Amino acid sequence: MSPAPAEPLVSLRGVQKHYGAVQALTDIDLDVAPGEVVVVIGPSGSGKSTLCRCINRLETISGGQITIDGQPLPNEGRELARLRAEVGMVFQSFNLFGHKNVLENITMAPVNVAKVNRAEAQQRARELLDRVGLADKETAMPAQLSGGQQQRIAIARALAMRPKLMLFDEPTSALDPEMINEVLAVMVELAAEGMTMVVVTHEMGFARQAANRVIFMDAGRIVETGTPQEFFDHPQTDRARDFLSKVLTH
Repeated sequence: MSPAPAEPLVSLRGVQKHYGAVQALTDIDLDVAPGEVVVVIGPSGSGKSTLCRCINRLETISGGQITIDGQPLPNEGRELARLRAEVGMVFQSFNLFGHKNVLENITMAPVNVAKVNRAEAQQRARELLDRVGLADKETAMPAQLSGGQQQRIAIARALAMRPKLMLFDEPTSALDPEMINEVLAVMVELAAEGMTMVVVTHEMGFARQAANRVIFMDAGRIVETGTPQEFFDHPQTDRARDFLSKVLTH
């Protein structure tokens, strides 16, 4: 007998999101399995970032249901804080605390939220700094770092909480071209290690290399979904073909 498929780590059913009269997400159904890397692509304004922000309740959905590890998203309070501790998020802007050095940025949440012993948190932080190639930067202030270095610190900070899921919302779009690859390299390594990831990105090379599944969104809906090979080599919809013809020409 083949093993039963794993329960999805993230499940969205009939998710709606509107801002006043503007419908940002319409009837989103999506499951993300443990260890799966799902890359979400599509034109600007298609709802990609809104989808990402709804998964950890930075945005409140207007209808439908989202569950993480079988539990519905909590509304507020301690349960929501616990969820956020288990879901790491890396944003377009790095959101580091400018008045704290690198080591303090990474250890703050483990010590204050997860109540990890400070020495243990610092040891974990140093391991993560080594992993993202910045072991020599623990006493640096964010302003002393390049954008690519700051984003790698932001990834280390999210990993410090030992999340079961990582969300990336266009993590390279604010970076100079030469810094993009150093961030993507860390993400590719994370994917290879089996971290469950939902990644909103314009980086088609990353989608081809690291995704298990590509989701193409347009006008707040999931238009197409498939493996990278299926999607890039044999898009099924005119909308996806048109999008790819524009982004893959260079």
